[in-house]
Amino acid sequence: MTRRLRPVGLDFVGIAPVRHVFAREISAPAEKVYHALESVPGWAEWFPQVAAARPVDAGAGRDITLTGGIRFRESIIAAEAPEVYAYRVDVTNVPGVRAIAEEWRLAPAGRGTRVRWTFATDGTAVYRLAMKAVRGGQARAFRDAMAALDRRLNA
Repeated sequence: MTRRLRPVGLDFVGIAPVRHVFAREISAPAEKVYHALESVPGWAEWFPQVAAARPVDAGAGRDITLTGGIRFRESIIAAEAPEVYAYRVDVTNVPGVRAIAEEWRLAPAGRGTRVRWTFATDGTAVYRLAMKAVRGGQARAFRDAMAALDRRLNA
């Protein structure tokens, strides 16, 4: 991984030039969903695009490898159980990117939880254009991940 990104805080999620926001209700309670988000190695079991995930820096960060070889070294920027879990990317092998932060917000919904994922990013003009093109793929990945997570938490 050779690209060090601009360090951003939680506020970046609301002001990033490119923001993809996805939401879905699942039947699992927020406490279980939050625990799954915080349990980094488990991501590879329910988020199909995550090939490997491990905590680093005594749990203050994450190393994530996606299918296809994209890698991220991340820092946790918010961990407020059971409502908010967020991290920023510090280092990656993705070209053209300048900053990435992701926020997961959980709220009670009926008998389960409303999960909202915000992917916020900035980069070169070519990168921003490419990110708009991958929005549909991210939407499918989120939908599939939430279905897998719900099955896992209710097994």
